Amino acid sequence: MNTPVEKPLQRSKLRRMLGKEFYIAKRFLKWHFSSVKYAKKRSEGALKYTYIIHKSPLLRKLKDVDMQLQHNKVTNLRIAISHLDGILIRPNETFSIWRLVGRPTKRKGHLEGMMIHNGKVSTGTGGGLCQLGNLIYWMALHTPLDITERWRHSFDVFPDSNRTIPFACGATLAYNYIDLQLKNNTSATFKINLHLDDQYLHGSITADCPPTEKYEIYETDHRFEFQLWGGYTRHNRIWKRITNLTTGETQEILVAENNAIMMYNPMLEH
Repeated sequence: MNTPVEKPLQRSKLRRMLGKEFYIAKRFLKWHFSSVKYAKKRSEGALKYTYIIHKSPLLRKLKDVDMQLQHNKVTNLRIAISHLDGILIRPNETFSIWRLVGRPTKRKGHLEGMMIHNGKVSTGTGGGLCQLGNLIYWMALHTPLDITERWRHSFDVFPDSNRTIPFACGATLAYNYIDLQLKNNTSATFKINLHLDDQYLHGSITADCPPTEKYEIYETDHRFEFQLWGGYTRHNRIWKRITNLTTGETQEILVAENNAIMMYNPMLEH
């Protein structure tokens, strides 16, 4: 069965700029006047129990993309990590990437990095931080933390290259209204751990209480479709299987249904 996906609208540069600043201001007001309790305390001490460890490569050779943008991304990631590494998410607290990182600016040391707008590669100050959103989102799926805000990528821009997790298991970011937020509705305290080495962005989530469940993330219904307006789209469903470590009982939760517009021909040879 074909899944209809509308052709993306092309808005003027002025419309995009005004819309962006409106939503930035709206989110800023929500930060300061809502009842949400945001995580902000950091701890250098280790929490005993590890829920997940994950890493992703820093540099990827992408078609028609200047590698300098990839190197600039590493600088942007390092700055963002300086605000996020060691953050505790205590009971009833909400973790927000942008609430902690703030607006990327040249004054803060951010460089021009790769961004995606309407499926096309562009550049912007602080570009490349989506890799951080992808990593934290994937890790959060392997914990009991509730993902209260996550935005999916609307476009599949590049063909798979050494993919190790299912398609569309990431979280796109744009300051500050396209955010990744996690809420701790448990009685445990969790900690976000992040660092870089020469090759990888490393992350882990630890806690002060041992896990009571095991988590498995998998996809179903993966397919490519041709749309009537002349483009291809890519689809799948992401599921979370939760196994109780005491009873062995399992439950399966539909995490997301993805419908992305492809910016390359899926019939091309690998």
